[in-house]
Amino acid sequence: MPTWIVTGGAGFIGSNFVRLALAETDADVVVLDKLTYAGNLETLADVAENPRFRFVQGDIASRETVADVFREHRPDAVLNFAAESHVDRSIEGPRLFVETNVHGTLELLEAARALCTELAPADRERFRLLHVSTDEVFGSLGATGAFSEETPYAPRSPYSASKAGADHLVAAWHETFGLPTLLTNCSNNYGPFQYPEKLIPLMILNGLEGKDLPIYGDGGNVRDWLHVEDHCRAILLVLRRGRPGQSYNVGGRSERTNLQVVDALCEALESVRPAAENPALAARGIAGYAGLKTFVTDRPGHDRRYAIDDSKLRRELGFDPRYGFEEGLRATVRWYAENRRWCEQVQAGSYARERLGLEGAAK
Repeated sequence: MPTWIVTGGAGFIGSNFVRLALAETDADVVVLDKLTYAGNLETLADVAENPRFRFVQGDIASRETVADVFREHRPDAVLNFAAESHVDRSIEGPRLFVETNVHGTLELLEAARALCTELAPADRERFRLLHVSTDEVFGSLGATGAFSEETPYAPRSPYSASKAGADHLVAAWHETFGLPTLLTNCSNNYGPFQYPEKLIPLMILNGLEGKDLPIYGDGGNVRDWLHVEDHCRAILLVLRRGRPGQSYNVGGRSERTNLQVVDALCEALESVRPAAENPALAARGIAGYAGLKTFVTDRPGHDRRYAIDDSKLRRELGFDPRYGFEEGLRATVRWYAENRRWCEQVQAGSYARERLGLEGAAK
C-alpha cells in the first residue's frame, strides 16, 4: 500500500485531492499543512476518521519538519499543493510568498533527493514528486493564443514570480540530480472548500448576504475556469501516467471575462435562492442579484488574459473534464449556500471579505 505525502492538504485544492485519493486509490495519505488562514482542519473533518489518513501540522519551509515527516512516513510520492496563492495578498506582503513557495519547495526537493539515495532501485524508480503550479507563471496574453508547456515564463506579480521560481527549481532538480519530478500548471480553479477571498466564493457569499459584488476595472479580464474536482483527477492521472521531468497544463476550456463570471453567478444564485426570497436584497430595495454589481479600481499589475492549451494532457494521458462551466458553477453555488457554517468557521477572526491587495502595505 503506497504512502503519499500531500502538502497543503488542508487547503482548497489539496483537500479536494485528499478526498479523491482516499476514495479512488489504496494509498495512505499523510497531510502536511501549516494551517495558515486558508488551511483549516474543518476542511478535512469528513475524512479525519479514515484509517488511511494522517495529519501533521508543520511548515514546508522548515527543514527539520520536512525531514522528520519524510523519515517517519517514507513516502512513495509527494504532491506539493502548499502555497501562498492569492495575488492580492502577495501585493501586500511578498516575503511570505517567497518563503513558502520558493524556500518551501526547495526543502521538499532536498528531502526527496535524500530519500531517493536510500531507496532500493525499484522503489526509487517508482518514486514521484509532483509540484502543483499555475498558469500565472506565463504572464499575460493578448486577445488570441494560449499558454502551452513551451511558453516562456513571464510572471508579473509577486505571487506568480514565486511560483515561477519554484517551477524552475523542480525542473532543475530533475535535470541536475535525476529526481523523478512532475509539474502541472492549471487555470483558475473553483468549487467546494475554496477560501472566500477568491472571486467566485466571494461573489456567492456577498450575493447571499445582499452585499456589493465588486468587479475590478472594467470586468474585461479573462480567465479559463476549471472545476477543482476535474483538476484533482488530472493530477491523479499525471501522478499515475505522467513522464518524469515533464510538465502538463491543466485547463477547463472555459474562458470567461470576470464580468461574464459574475453575471453567470447572478443567474445561478437566482436558481438556488431566488432574489424575491432573499430578505437581504429586499432590505436594500434591490430586485435581483445583478443589482449588486459594482465596479472598483483595478488592482496593480492585473494580467488581462490567461488561456490554457491542455492538448498535451488530453492527447498523451487521456484527460477529459467532467464539468461544464455553467453546471459546475450551479453546483458550487449550491455547495456554498448549504455550507454556510464552514464558511463562517474558516473566516472567523481572520477575514471579513474586505478588499485586499491595495498598494502601500510594505511587509
